[in-house]
Amino acid sequence: MNSLDVITFGEAMAMFMAEQPGPLYEIKHYTKELAGAETNVAIGLARLGLHAGWVSKVGNDPFGTFIMKRLQEESVNTDCVLVDSEHSTGFQIKSKVEVEVGDPEVCYFRKNSAASHLHPRDFNRNYFLAAKHMHMTGIPLAVSASMREFALHALTSMKAAGRTVSFDPNLRPTLWTSKEEMIFTINEAAKQANYVLPGIEEGKILTGYENPEDIASYYLDAGVELVVIKLGEQGAFFKTAKEQGMVEGIKVKQIVDTVGAGDGFAVGLLSGLLQHDSLTQSVMKANAIGSLAVQSPGDNDGYPTEQQLQKYMESQKQGVK
Repeated sequence: MNSLDVITFGEAMAMFMAEQPGPLYEIKHYTKELAGAETNVAIGLARLGLHAGWVSKVGNDPFGTFIMKRLQEESVNTDCVLVDSEHSTGFQIKSKVEVEVGDPEVCYFRKNSAASHLHPRDFNRNYFLAAKHMHMTGIPLAVSASMREFALHALTSMKAAGRTVSFDPNLRPTLWTSKEEMIFTINEAAKQANYVLPGIEEGKILTGYENPEDIASYYLDAGVELVVIKLGEQGAFFKTAKEQGMVEGIKVKQIVDTVGAGDGFAVGLLSGLLQHDSLTQSVMKANAIGSLAVQSPGDNDGYPTEQQLQKYMESQKQGVK
């Protein structure tokens, strides 16, 4: 089996993006694209020349076929994606945001989807262990009980085999039965990871702390090696047992769509770490791809190739404190 740089897993959906602003019930025309936090990361890494694999279940339907073809076009390995003949692929519809209005409205149609039936028995150990690193988010922990079991099994298996793991909380409160269950389950997984990548508001919810340094220390004290906290346009704060710093964000002229920015951040950070860049340089890459992501309408439309990333970073002035 060919080796992979990164493996990830989760639910992918067909996404219908409104072609004009307004309430979703009034929209007549949509553009179809791919949605999914983990597929965003896999696509972003593949565009940078890394070997990325994605694992899930899709339905034996047009949406499932679309997802598979879309990922293959992006050179993402899908050898262990299973096709479920009994359950359908989920989809979502997303509004078009007017400039300076805020985040888009998103409606999900994912209950009892094929991906939600991913189970620990679907775990292919050899395939996962062919990867140097695993990236996971908190979404599979919330989608269904069996998907949570799969996620936790993958996490413990990769750590036991000496692989590094990154974890993005990617909180989805509406998928959880309670806030308390969400906080407990997400933190239990996060504390097993090597790298934890919360947004500042997520960090406040999960730890009860307000200050980025305190949020980072909460996870470092539990054994996490690196915590990078996304601060939006302000940039990102990072901390390990030996160093900490702040990398300023890149100011953009116009925010088109914020969805996918956090996943783009993960792409930049992981690509830097896997390519043995310095921690500061890796966070700079993360900020750069996050800023590119918010300037495009799709979840991953703005993710660059390696050449495009280098050219973009050279054109920006980032401050490091």
